[in-house]
Amino acid sequence: MNRRHFVAGATSASLLAPLSTQAESTLQNTSKPMILELRKIQLRNTTDNQRGRATDFIGKVYAPALTHAGAVNVGLFSPIVAADSPFILTLAAYASLDSFDQVQTKLWGDEAFLKEAERATSGPLLFQRMEVSLLKGFAGFPGIEIQAGDASKPSRIFELRSYESSTPLSLKKKIKMFEDGEIDIFRKYGLAPVFFGEQIAGGKMPNLTYMVGFENATTRDANWRAFGGSPEWKKLSSTPGLSDGETVSNISNMLLAPLAGSQVR
Repeated sequence: MNRRHFVAGATSASLLAPLSTQAESTLQNTSKPMILELRKIQLRNTTDNQRGRATDFIGKVYAPALTHAGAVNVGLFSPIVAADSPFILTLAAYASLDSFDQVQTKLWGDEAFLKEAERATSGPLLFQRMEVSLLKGFAGFPGIEIQAGDASKPSRIFELRSYESSTPLSLKKKIKMFEDGEIDIFRKYGLAPVFFGEQIAGGKMPNLTYMVGFENATTRDANWRAFGGSPEWKKLSSTPGLSDGETVSNISNMLLAPLAGSQVR
Protein backbone atom coordinates (compact mmCIF):
# COMPACT_ATOMS: atom_id res chain seq x y z
CA MET A 1 0.00 0.00 0.00
CA ASN A 2 1.22 3.50 -0.79
CA ARG A 3 1.09 5.48 2.43
CA ARG A 4 1.10 8.77 0.49
CA HIS A 5 -2.51 8.16 -0.48
CA PHE A 6 -3.33 9.25 3.04
CA VAL A 7 -0.87 12.10 3.45
CA ALA A 8 -2.51 15.15 4.99
CA GLY A 9 -1.25 18.42 6.48
CA ALA A 10 -1.74 19.27 10.12
CA THR A 11 0.23 20.44 13.09
CA SER A 12 0.70 17.96 15.90
CA ALA A 13 -1.90 19.78 17.97
CA SER A 14 -4.50 19.61 15.21
CA LEU A 15 -4.25 15.93 14.36
CA LEU A 16 -6.83 14.84 16.88
CA ALA A 17 -8.65 18.18 17.16
CA PRO A 18 -12.42 18.39 16.69
CA LEU A 19 -13.63 19.11 13.20
CA SER A 20 -14.46 22.67 12.19
CA THR A 21 -17.54 24.37 13.57
CA GLN A 22 -18.63 24.72 9.95
CA ALA A 23 -20.58 21.58 10.79
CA GLU A 24 -23.15 23.97 12.28
CA SER A 25 -23.67 25.73 8.94
CA THR A 26 -26.18 24.96 6.23
CA LEU A 27 -25.38 25.20 2.52
CA GLN A 28 -22.11 26.99 1.92
CA ASN A 29 -22.65 30.68 1.34
CA THR A 30 -21.34 30.77 -2.19
CA SER A 31 -22.84 31.38 -5.58
CA LYS A 32 -20.01 29.59 -7.37
CA PRO A 33 -20.26 25.81 -7.73
CA MET A 34 -17.74 24.06 -5.53
CA ILE A 35 -15.58 21.04 -6.30
CA LEU A 36 -16.81 17.97 -4.43
CA GLU A 37 -14.55 15.02 -3.76
CA LEU A 38 -15.83 11.48 -3.17
CA ARG A 39 -13.16 9.04 -2.03
CA LYS A 40 -14.07 5.36 -1.74
CA ILE A 41 -11.57 3.53 0.45
CA GLN A 42 -11.95 -0.17 -0.20
CA LEU A 43 -11.49 -2.53 2.75
CA ARG A 44 -11.79 -6.26 3.34
CA ASN A 45 -12.77 -8.45 6.25
CA THR A 46 -9.57 -9.51 8.02
CA THR A 47 -8.47 -11.12 11.25
CA ASP A 48 -6.36 -8.03 12.01
CA ASN A 49 -9.39 -5.69 12.18
CA GLN A 50 -8.61 -3.66 9.08
CA ARG A 51 -12.05 -2.04 9.17
CA GLY A 52 -11.65 -0.84 12.73
CA ARG A 53 -8.11 0.43 12.24
CA ALA A 54 -8.99 2.29 9.03
CA THR A 55 -12.13 3.80 10.56
CA ASP A 56 -10.19 4.97 13.61
CA PHE A 57 -7.42 6.54 11.51
CA ILE A 58 -9.76 8.29 9.09
CA GLY A 59 -12.05 9.67 11.81
CA LYS A 60 -9.40 10.75 14.31
CA VAL A 61 -6.47 11.71 12.10
CA TYR A 62 -7.23 12.01 8.39
CA ALA A 63 -10.51 13.97 8.56
CA PRO A 64 -9.26 16.60 11.04
CA ALA A 65 -6.10 17.02 8.96
CA LEU A 66 -8.10 17.41 5.78
CA THR A 67 -10.25 20.09 7.42
CA HIS A 68 -7.17 21.84 8.82
CA ALA A 69 -5.68 21.92 5.31
CA GLY A 70 -8.73 23.73 3.93
CA ALA A 71 -11.41 21.21 2.91
CA VAL A 72 -14.90 22.03 4.21
CA ASN A 73 -17.88 19.99 5.39
CA VAL A 74 -16.08 16.66 5.49
CA GLY A 75 -18.33 13.60 5.57
CA LEU A 76 -17.33 10.07 6.55
CA PHE A 77 -19.59 7.09 5.88
CA SER A 78 -19.77 3.32 6.07
CA PRO A 79 -22.19 1.21 4.01
CA ILE A 80 -25.52 -0.06 5.31
CA VAL A 81 -26.56 -1.57 1.97
CA ALA A 82 -24.07 -1.26 -0.90
CA ALA A 83 -22.12 -3.29 -3.42
CA ASP A 84 -18.44 -3.97 -2.77
CA SER A 85 -18.70 -3.70 1.01
CA PRO A 86 -16.81 -3.12 3.22
CA PHE A 87 -15.51 0.35 2.43
CA ILE A 88 -15.34 3.88 3.83
CA LEU A 89 -16.64 6.78 1.76
CA THR A 90 -15.33 10.28 2.39
CA LEU A 91 -16.87 13.52 1.10
CA ALA A 92 -15.32 16.99 1.06
CA ALA A 93 -15.84 20.34 -0.67
CA TYR A 94 -13.31 22.80 -2.11
CA ALA A 95 -13.81 26.32 -3.44
CA SER A 96 -12.23 25.46 -6.80
CA LEU A 97 -9.90 23.04 -8.55
CA ASP A 98 -7.04 25.31 -7.53
CA SER A 99 -8.21 25.04 -3.93
CA PHE A 100 -8.34 21.26 -4.22
CA ASP A 101 -4.76 21.26 -5.47
CA GLN A 102 -3.64 23.60 -2.69
CA VAL A 103 -5.21 21.39 -0.04
CA GLN A 104 -3.47 18.33 -1.47
CA THR A 105 -0.16 20.20 -1.39
CA LYS A 106 -0.65 20.99 2.29
CA LEU A 107 -1.66 17.42 3.04
CA TRP A 108 1.38 16.01 1.31
CA GLY A 109 3.81 18.47 2.85
CA ASP A 110 3.24 18.26 6.59
CA GLU A 111 5.83 16.22 8.45
CA ALA A 112 3.70 15.86 11.58
CA PHE A 113 0.91 14.17 9.68
CA LEU A 114 3.36 12.08 7.66
CA LYS A 115 4.64 10.70 10.94
CA GLU A 116 1.12 9.73 12.01
CA ALA A 117 0.41 8.19 8.59
CA GLU A 118 3.67 6.25 8.70
CA ARG A 119 2.77 4.86 12.09
CA ALA A 120 -0.68 3.83 10.91
CA THR A 121 0.63 2.08 7.78
CA SER A 122 3.72 0.43 9.23
CA GLY A 123 1.87 -2.74 10.20
CA PRO A 124 -0.85 -4.74 8.42
CA LEU A 125 -2.53 -3.14 5.42
CA LEU A 126 -4.70 -0.18 6.44
CA PHE A 127 -6.83 -0.43 3.27
CA GLN A 128 -6.85 -2.27 -0.05
CA ARG A 129 -7.16 0.51 -2.64
CA MET A 130 -9.19 3.65 -3.30
CA GLU A 131 -11.18 5.35 -6.03
CA VAL A 132 -11.57 9.13 -6.27
CA SER A 133 -14.27 11.05 -8.14
CA LEU A 134 -14.44 14.82 -8.54
CA LEU A 135 -17.75 16.54 -9.09
CA LYS A 136 -18.82 20.11 -9.76
CA GLY A 137 -21.74 21.33 -7.68
CA PHE A 138 -24.89 22.43 -9.45
CA ALA A 139 -25.31 26.16 -10.07
CA GLY A 140 -28.44 26.14 -7.93
CA PHE A 141 -26.94 23.86 -5.25
CA PRO A 142 -23.25 24.74 -5.24
CA GLY A 143 -21.89 22.97 -2.15
CA ILE A 144 -22.70 20.62 0.72
CA GLU A 145 -25.71 21.31 2.91
CA ILE A 146 -25.39 20.37 6.57
CA GLN A 147 -28.22 20.35 9.06
CA ALA A 148 -27.49 21.84 12.45
CA GLY A 149 -28.97 19.59 15.08
CA ASP A 150 -28.97 18.19 18.57
CA ALA A 151 -25.90 16.01 19.05
CA SER A 152 -27.93 13.77 21.36
CA LYS A 153 -30.26 12.77 18.52
CA PRO A 154 -29.52 9.63 16.47
CA SER A 155 -27.57 10.20 13.28
CA ARG A 156 -29.49 10.20 10.03
CA ILE A 157 -29.00 7.66 7.28
CA PHE A 158 -27.97 8.79 3.81
CA GLU A 159 -28.63 7.63 0.30
CA LEU A 160 -26.06 8.22 -2.42
CA ARG A 161 -27.47 7.96 -5.94
CA SER A 162 -25.65 8.15 -9.28
CA TYR A 163 -27.44 8.74 -12.57
CA GLU A 164 -25.56 7.81 -15.72
CA SER A 165 -26.62 9.37 -19.01
CA SER A 166 -26.01 8.30 -22.59
CA THR A 167 -24.55 11.66 -23.67
CA PRO A 168 -23.45 14.91 -22.05
CA LEU A 169 -26.51 16.58 -23.62
CA SER A 170 -28.97 14.20 -21.95
CA LEU A 171 -27.11 14.67 -18.65
CA LYS A 172 -27.51 18.44 -18.97
CA LYS A 173 -31.26 17.93 -19.40
CA LYS A 174 -31.40 15.89 -16.19
CA ILE A 175 -29.39 18.49 -14.28
CA LYS A 176 -31.75 21.23 -15.51
CA MET A 177 -34.69 19.10 -14.42
CA PHE A 178 -33.28 18.94 -10.89
CA GLU A 179 -32.66 22.68 -10.80
CA ASP A 180 -36.00 23.62 -12.34
CA GLY A 181 -38.12 21.85 -9.75
CA GLU A 182 -37.05 18.37 -8.74
CA ILE A 183 -34.87 19.52 -5.82
CA ASP A 184 -37.76 21.59 -4.48
CA ILE A 185 -40.03 18.52 -4.69
CA PHE A 186 -37.37 16.54 -2.80
CA ARG A 187 -37.50 19.05 0.02
CA LYS A 188 -41.30 19.11 0.12
CA TYR A 189 -41.53 15.34 0.56
CA GLY A 190 -38.73 14.87 3.08
CA LEU A 191 -35.75 13.94 0.91
CA ALA A 192 -33.26 16.27 2.60
CA PRO A 193 -30.58 17.26 0.06
CA VAL A 194 -26.90 17.12 1.04
CA PHE A 195 -25.24 17.74 -2.33
CA PHE A 196 -25.75 17.49 -6.08
CA GLY A 197 -22.80 17.31 -8.46
CA GLU A 198 -21.89 16.63 -12.08
CA GLN A 199 -18.90 14.31 -12.28
CA ILE A 200 -15.89 15.88 -13.96
CA ALA A 201 -13.32 13.14 -13.24
CA GLY A 202 -13.92 9.47 -12.47
CA GLY A 203 -15.64 6.42 -13.89
CA LYS A 204 -18.94 5.84 -15.71
CA MET A 205 -19.16 9.31 -17.21
CA PRO A 206 -21.26 11.24 -18.04
CA ASN A 207 -23.10 11.09 -14.75
CA LEU A 208 -24.38 13.08 -11.82
CA THR A 209 -24.35 12.05 -8.18
CA TYR A 210 -26.36 13.32 -5.25
CA MET A 211 -26.96 12.54 -1.58
CA VAL A 212 -30.13 12.86 0.48
CA GLY A 213 -30.69 12.22 4.18
CA PHE A 214 -33.47 10.60 6.24
CA GLU A 215 -34.18 10.09 9.92
CA ASN A 216 -34.23 6.31 9.47
CA ALA A 217 -34.96 3.54 6.97
CA THR A 218 -38.71 3.59 7.60
CA THR A 219 -38.86 7.32 6.92
CA ARG A 220 -36.79 6.85 3.78
CA ASP A 221 -39.23 4.34 2.34
CA ALA A 222 -42.26 6.46 3.20
CA ASN A 223 -40.77 9.66 1.80
CA TRP A 224 -39.73 8.07 -1.48
CA ARG A 225 -43.27 6.71 -1.89
CA ALA A 226 -44.72 10.15 -1.20
CA PHE A 227 -42.33 11.73 -3.68
CA GLY A 228 -43.05 9.17 -6.40
CA GLY A 229 -46.79 9.57 -6.01
CA SER A 230 -46.84 13.34 -5.78
CA PRO A 231 -48.66 15.35 -8.44
CA GLU A 232 -45.65 17.68 -8.74
CA TRP A 233 -43.29 14.82 -9.63
CA LYS A 234 -45.77 13.17 -11.98
CA LYS A 235 -46.20 16.43 -13.87
CA LEU A 236 -42.47 17.15 -14.07
CA SER A 237 -41.44 13.61 -15.05
CA SER A 238 -44.09 13.46 -17.79
CA THR A 239 -42.78 16.58 -19.50
CA PRO A 240 -41.67 15.68 -23.04
CA GLY A 241 -37.91 15.17 -23.13
CA LEU A 242 -37.53 14.68 -19.36
CA SER A 243 -38.50 11.05 -18.80
CA ASP A 244 -35.88 8.71 -17.34
CA GLY A 245 -35.68 6.91 -20.66
CA GLU A 246 -34.66 10.15 -22.34
CA THR A 247 -32.24 11.50 -19.72
CA VAL A 248 -30.94 8.59 -17.59
CA SER A 249 -29.43 5.32 -18.84
CA ASN A 250 -28.65 3.72 -15.47
CA ILE A 251 -29.22 4.43 -11.77
CA SER A 252 -27.20 3.04 -8.86
CA ASN A 253 -27.56 3.75 -5.18
CA MET A 254 -26.26 2.87 -1.73
CA LEU A 255 -27.38 3.46 1.84
CA LEU A 256 -24.80 4.89 4.22
CA ALA A 257 -24.34 5.62 7.91
CA PRO A 258 -22.13 8.46 9.17
CA LEU A 259 -18.98 7.54 11.06
CA ALA A 260 -17.53 9.22 14.14
CA GLY A 261 -15.84 12.43 13.03
CA SER A 262 -18.22 13.12 10.15
CA GLN A 263 -19.54 16.67 9.85
CA VAL A 264 -22.44 15.37 7.77
CA ARG A 265 -24.72 13.58 10.25
